[in-house]
Amino acid sequence: MTNKEYIDSYLEETIKIVETVPRDEIEKGIELLRKVRDEGGRLFILGVGGSAANASHAVNDFRKIGKIETYAPTDNVSELTARTNDEGWETTFSEWLKTSKICDKDAIMVFSVGGGSETTSLNIVNALKLGKERGAKVISIVSRSGGYSKEVSDACVLIPVVNDGRITPHAEGWQGVIWHLMVNAI
Repeated sequence: MTNKEYIDSYLEETIKIVETVPRDEIEKGIELLRKVRDEGGRLFILGVGGSAANASHAVNDFRKIGKIETYAPTDNVSELTARTNDEGWETTFSEWLKTSKICDKDAIMVFSVGGGSETTSLNIVNALKLGKERGAKVISIVSRSGGYSKEVSDACVLIPVVNDGRITPHAEGWQGVIWHLMVNAI
C-alpha cells in the first residue's frame, strides 16, 4: 500500500465513524456533565496507555473550560505506582476513588479501547463497580464491543469499528474528538 492509499483509507474510515458515531449518547454525556458541574460534583477520568495520556489532557479541559473539578488517577505517578506495588494493578483506580470519597454527585469518565472485562483492564472494571455502588454516573468513550464500561454506563459513546487493524488509533483519536465536543458544549 502506498502512503497515499494508506492516507485515503484512514480518512475514509474516519468519515465512516463521523457518519455512525452515536450522537444521542454524546448528548446524554453532555447533560450528565452539566448536572455534575451544576451540582458541584467531581469528574474522575480513567484511562490506561494512550487513553491515560488523553485523560490527563481532558482533566485540563474539563477544569479550565468546563469548570468541573476533575482528576485522573494516572496523573499522580507516585501514588499509582505505590498502589500497583502494594495492592496490585486491579485495585489501583478503585482504591484511589475510595480515598477521593466518590459519591452520587460525581461522575466517572472512561477512555478505553475495549472498555474492560474480567480478563482485561480490571482496574477500570473495579473502579466502575465501586462508582456504581456509590451512585456515581458513568460516561464512557470506548470501542470494540464497549466491554464492561458499556454495560454500566449512563452514556456510552461507542466508537464503531471500521477496520480491525486500526481499532486502537481510531478509538484513542476519537476520545479526543468526543471529549472536546462535550467540554465545549457544556
